Amino acid sequence: MTMQAVMETIFDIVYLCTVIALGVRMIAGAGERKQIKLFGIMAVVLGCGDAFHLVPRAYALCTDGLANHAAALGFGKLVTSVTMTVFYVILYYIWKMRYRVEGKNGLTAAVWGLAIVRIFLCFMPGNDWLSASAPLSWGIYRNIPFAVLGLLMIVLFYRKAKKTADSGFGFMWLAITLSFGFYIPVVLWADTIPAVGALMITKTCAYVWIVVMGYREKKQTGQRKAREYDK
Repeated sequence: MTMQAVMETIFDIVYLCTVIALGVRMIAGAGERKQIKLFGIMAVVLGCGDAFHLVPRAYALCTDGLANHAAALGFGKLVTSVTMTVFYVILYYIWKMRYRVEGKNGLTAAVWGLAIVRIFLCFMPGNDWLSASAPLSWGIYRNIPFAVLGLLMIVLFYRKAKKTADSGFGFMWLAITLSFGFYIPVVLWADTIPAVGALMITKTCAYVWIVVMGYREKKQTGQRKAREYDK
C-alpha cells in the first residue's frame, strides 16, 4: 500500500464522515428553520453522492490499483455528477430562502434548465463512464452547463451578500468560485498531467467550507432563539 493510498483514504473518510454528520445534525436540529433543514439535506446529498466515487477509489488504491476498477469508478463519477448538480439546485433554493427572494420565475427556469441539460448529458452513451479511457470531449460537454450553473450561483450569492452585508454567507461566493477553480483544471488536464488530480483535494475542502457555513448558521440561529427565549 502506497503513501498516496493511505493519505487519500484517510482524507476521504474524514471528508465523508464530516459532511454527512454535519448534514444529519442540521436536519435533526433544524426544527422549523427550513433553510437549515434544506442545507442539511444538501450536505447529505453531497456526502452520499461523493461516496459512490470515493469509496471504490479508496478500495482500488488500497488493493490492486485504479485500472482494475474502471467500471466501479466510472459509475461512481456518474452518480457524483448527478448529485453535484442536485447540490447546486438545492443551493439556489437556499439563496431564495435566505434573502427572501420572491418570483424570479425566469431565473428559476434557467437553473432547472441548466441542471436538466447537465444531467441529460451525463447519461449520454458518449461519456463511456465504465471505460478506463473515457473521452475528454464528453467531459467538457457535460461540464459546460454545470460551469454556467456554478457561475450563476457565484453571482447571485456575491450580489446579495454584498447588498445585505451578510456575514454568515459573505464568502459563499468565494467557496463556490474556489470549488470550480480547482475542478475545471482536473476535467481538462488530469488525464494527461496526473498531478493535476491533486486539486480535487482543495476542491473538496471548498465544499466542506460551504457545509460548515450552513452548520455555523444553524448554531448561531439556535443561540439567538435561546437568548430570545431567556428574555
